[in-house]
Amino acid sequence: MNLQTELCALKAELPDNFFENIAKYKEHLFKWNKIHNLTGAKDEKTVDEFIYDAVFPVTFLPKCKNLLDIGTGAGFPGLILAIALPETEVTLVEPIAKRASFLQFIKADLGLENVRVVKKRVEEMPSEIFDIVTSRAVTDTDMLLKLSENFRDKNSKLLFYKGERVYDEVSKDLKHKVIKTQNRHYLLIGEDV
Repeated sequence: MNLQTELCALKAELPDNFFENIAKYKEHLFKWNKIHNLTGAKDEKTVDEFIYDAVFPVTFLPKCKNLLDIGTGAGFPGLILAIALPETEVTLVEPIAKRASFLQFIKADLGLENVRVVKKRVEEMPSEIFDIVTSRAVTDTDMLLKLSENFRDKNSKLLFYKGERVYDEVSKDLKHKVIKTQNRHYLLIGEDV
């Protein structure tokens, strides 16, 4: 099954230009990755899995005005979410220059007016409140809770892309739920989850 078929099966509301933008993104990613080694995902199958992973939460996330992605890397999940959610202002925080440059290039090439790229460590960013804070493959949940403190309030949701060990990382008093797919565990944290 191909990426488009799998994503259409999710019944997620995606913009008309989503698959066109994803095709351009993938083309650039493969070119840049050969020179700059932006991600370990070197083949189309793996990149498609990463894109599917990134988009899946669109099926359960509430609409939001702004989103912060900590440690975006080559674009997972933040840039992909920005392509999927054009009405949401998405801030991509990536401290590594070659990755931040790639994100900036994709923003310009695809005309993503809802994207802001911040080439810093999240700890160096001024405080700002976001509706949703996301992160994938950056660090454990406790550290992500610390890193996101200045960027959330009681109404914010946290969405961390995790593996099977997610259950070892959450305490019982943390208001959360885990949404499982075949390859991913999504940890959603917030007052009303």
